[in-house]
Amino acid sequence: MTQRLIIRLIPLEIFLFSVVAGGLLMSGMRAILRTMPAAASASMLSPVFTPEVQHWASQITNWATPYQLDPNLVATVMQIESCGAPHAISSSGAQGLFQVMPFHFAPEDVMEDPDTNAGRGLAYLSLGLSRAGGNVGLALAGYNGGHSQIGRDSSLWPAETQRYWYWGTGIYQDAVNGLPESPRLQEWLQAGGASLCTRAAQELGLTR
Repeated sequence: MTQRLIIRLIPLEIFLFSVVAGGLLMSGMRAILRTMPAAASASMLSPVFTPEVQHWASQITNWATPYQLDPNLVATVMQIESCGAPHAISSSGAQGLFQVMPFHFAPEDVMEDPDTNAGRGLAYLSLGLSRAGGNVGLALAGYNGGHSQIGRDSSLWPAETQRYWYWGTGIYQDAVNGLPESPRLQEWLQAGGASLCTRAAQELGLTR
């Protein structure tokens, strides 16, 4: 994505985030996130993900295979979207493990069914990845903000999409780099993700 200097009066928080995100987009994305690793190369999930996401490890691998997605990318999306809570519902109406909007489902679908939810969500993620030319960061932005974001300058993305890109690319990069723990994931947890994971642990009957 072409980056350009834009001088405008915007809130300081968004300005600072745009500077950081823009720099990361130009450097880290080229090296790590430009091309998706082959799905077959990641038969096991990275240990960076929380126990609630690890609970779904075998299903994540199975769900990723038909779409030729890296299971670590699928786990990254689940981590941010629901932290593995199958009955999560957002204020906008997105539902399930992958927080899929109702209009993606057929009338007969059970939206919170894990297999159905994964199928609808990962079909959208896979399509976004294709439209982004294999650029994982842009695919993540498209998953959050709609595929129209893929072709836009990152400084014009909604603040929520910029944050989603920041969390997602950092967690995914830590996972594919083989780190035992993700600093970006810990940052996400401290920023509010921990409450989502507490709910997920309760739904799954896990001790937290």
